[in-house]
Order: sequence, then structure tokens, then C-alpha cells
Amino acid sequence: MNLVILESPLRGDYELNRRYARACMLDSIQRGEAPLASHLLYDQPGILDDTLKQDRTIGMRLGFAWADRADYVVVYTDLGMSPGMLEGIEKHRRTGKCIILRSIGMGWNNGTT
Repeated sequence: MNLVILESPLRGDYELNRRYARACMLDSIQRGEAPLASHLLYDQPGILDDTLKQDRTIGMRLGFAWADRADYVVVYTDLGMSPGMLEGIEKHRRTGKCIILRSIGMGWNNGTT
């Protein structure tokens, strides 16, 4: 089973973006991958707050630390690419990590994720 880092937007419409990230996690699991979406894990009440610059920086560093152990990175593109995603993609490219662009498609936002 491949260890996979997921990139998807978080800032902006947080609730929509969190729903989308959960749908991305499910999509990845259904493909037989073991995904990690650090922005879902770390940006929770009582952990980190992505709206605070210091917490956002810490969260991104934590995600990058896990990425070193991942087999590849999957960038989900249905909602476009946020500045944080672009930063992550650039970091992953510099470290030589394989990056896969992926789309879930039109039916992802059915309210069940």
C-alpha cells in the first residue's frame, strides 16, 4: 500500500474545502492508498488554527515532515490550487517527490462527506 500525501485547498471557504478534503481522502482510500491530509489532521480545535500565521507555518512544516516518508504526493484539482498548495507542490518538486494531479469529478459534493 502506497503512503500518499494529499494536497487540496483549505483557506477560503473552510467548510467546503474540508468537505472536499474528506472526499479526497475517501477517493485515495478507494484507490488502495494510505493517504494523509495534514491540513485536516492539524487544523482542528485544540490543535492548530490555520487562520493564525504561526500555526499555519507549523502545520505546513509538520505536513512536509510526513511527505519525506510518503511514496508520492497527490494534488486534487477540482477546486483549483491555493497558494498553500502551490507552495507545497514547489517544496515537493525540490525534494524530488513524484507529484500526481488528480480530479474526483463532478459528483464529489453530494453531501455525504
